[in-house]
Amino acid sequence: MNKRHRVQFPKKELSNTDQDESYFFLHGTSNKRKIKFHDYDEIYQVPGLYEQIFYDRLKCTSPSKVSAILESSIKQSQGNFTELRVLDLGAGNGMMGEELKKRGISRLIGIDIIPEAYDAAIRDRPGVYDAYYVEDFCELSEEKKEEIESWQCDCMVTVAALGFGDIPTKAFVKAFNIIKTKGWIGFNIKETFLDRSDETGFSTMIRELIFSKYLDIDHIERYRHRLSIDGEPLYYFAVVGRKNADISPEFLESMGIDI
Repeated sequence: MNKRHRVQFPKKELSNTDQDESYFFLHGTSNKRKIKFHDYDEIYQVPGLYEQIFYDRLKCTSPSKVSAILESSIKQSQGNFTELRVLDLGAGNGMMGEELKKRGISRLIGIDIIPEAYDAAIRDRPGVYDAYYVEDFCELSEEKKEEIESWQCDCMVTVAALGFGDIPTKAFVKAFNIIKTKGWIGFNIKETFLDRSDETGFSTMIRELIFSKYLDIDHIERYRHRLSIDGEPLYYFAVVGRKNADISPEFLESMGIDI
């Protein structure tokens, strides 16, 4: 069992800080470290810290929510959920993988860009993933792409990793295109990403993808992702659908995305 860490959230003046700029203080035996919420390389090096911050303190529900919706959608379509071969993009320390494993998924392939994520997944959740690749999907070699394709994944999940610079648009598209046609896609996004006033590249791509021929949406649900450091609810959308075809270069060019 991991030890409890001495963690301090900042004062109320941070109330208006953007979600990706939030931070906390970690108290050690002789010092105090300031760590941003998205400094995953630092967080993952401390066993149990990620879980204590995001799940114990901030009540994150996303792995269980997206997994439940994915399982329900597949069963309603008379599919066999446990036979899925899942690509977990932005797998981190394996929270989503562990949730899927508990639900009986047969094959799990983890992907993350930072070695600390792999180290944490192997340390904290050994045996959850059949393979775990530390790769930058924006710079994926043809050899590595073929190796990942050889797993014949028919589902991709990415949870709490889209839209804050964690997973670039290009990486998401490349992973999407690795999944078999008619495979399942499950992810979550901040609620503002579906608002047309948000004109960032990733938000635009997600909105266009949801209403495109490349993805048939099965389920969209607004839910409380977690609490903010001030205890306010942060709402996300969970999205589950089926892939109809690879995303074409023309589709991306229409939005100014070079892949």
